[in-house]
Amino acid sequence: MIAVKNLHKGFNGVGILKGVSATFNPGETSLIIGQSGSGKTVFLKSLIGIHTPEQGTITYDGRVNVEMSTEDKRLFRQELGMVFQGSALFDSQTVEENVMFPLKMFTKQSDEEMLDRVNFVLRRVNLENSNFKYPAELSGGMQKRVAIARAIVMNPKYLFCDEPNSGLDPQTAIVIDNLIQEITDEYKITTVINTHDMNSVMEIGQKIVFLKSGSKAWEGTNKEIFKTENEAVVNFVYSSNLFKKVKQAYLKDL
Repeated sequence: MIAVKNLHKGFNGVGILKGVSATFNPGETSLIIGQSGSGKTVFLKSLIGIHTPEQGTITYDGRVNVEMSTEDKRLFRQELGMVFQGSALFDSQTVEENVMFPLKMFTKQSDEEMLDRVNFVLRRVNLENSNFKYPAELSGGMQKRVAIARAIVMNPKYLFCDEPNSGLDPQTAIVIDNLIQEITDEYKITTVINTHDMNSVMEIGQKIVFLKSGSKAWEGTNKEIFKTENEAVVNFVYSSNLFKKVKQAYLKDL
């Protein structure tokens, strides 16, 4: 579990995050949404330790960020997986080499042990027999699945995804959403996703945190968001025509 309390972060005297508090639970897909400039990216980077908050705490299963020793931070980095926007694969490395990279960096496993783990996660994301392909030979959706395989190869407790559906067609985006949710549930990972994709909100938004101007303006589930009267949320989500149609169908079934 990740517990965030009263998080503040700014740059050059300008406040970006203004007292954000939230809790993210294991086995649950938590989505961070909001307009551009709302603080989503700064919030996610604070959660993974790239940014150091000026005020507030982030607690990872009882470990408080500001109280972590150097060794605690090293162990924490081994417990998190990250799916970057655009996948961020190494173009000059094969699928196998990309996925094996964290194992070589953080473990002392034998080559055989690393290869067994790589093959396991590639099967899990339906990419078996793709070991020796290069990123340029893969579709956008396949590249994203490689990125997910790399993110989970260390068996992480925490999975962070930055716009995982960016650049994907709607059908492939749904496949990626479902894969992330299945892995989260199967391995009881604490998963936090930064997204602007309303399809993701409707498909896998077990918990949704809506940021506006650096503050948490609303929190709920993908079912509760259909019924909210929060003006900021309504104005944001109703910019999606698909969301309007889905909400109409949802309310009709009530």
